[in-house]
Amino acid sequence: MDNTPSTAAFTVAQVMERLHIGRDTVYKAIREGRLPARKLGKRTLIVASDLEKFLASLPTIGNAA
Repeated sequence: MDNTPSTAAFTVAQVMERLHIGRDTVYKAIREGRLPARKLGKRTLIVASDLEKFLASLPTIGNAA
């Protein structure tokens, strides 16, 4: 059994680090409504399930179905 604690939400910086993308790319996806985000004070948070849905919505390349 995996005892690794799950993360409920990520900051923009954490999303950048996990996906190896830039801040502008994250905020563009949020602006376009492709990546839902929430505010907690000044902090922008992305719920883990929303991040998974965003990743699943990205187009596949090559022979991947």
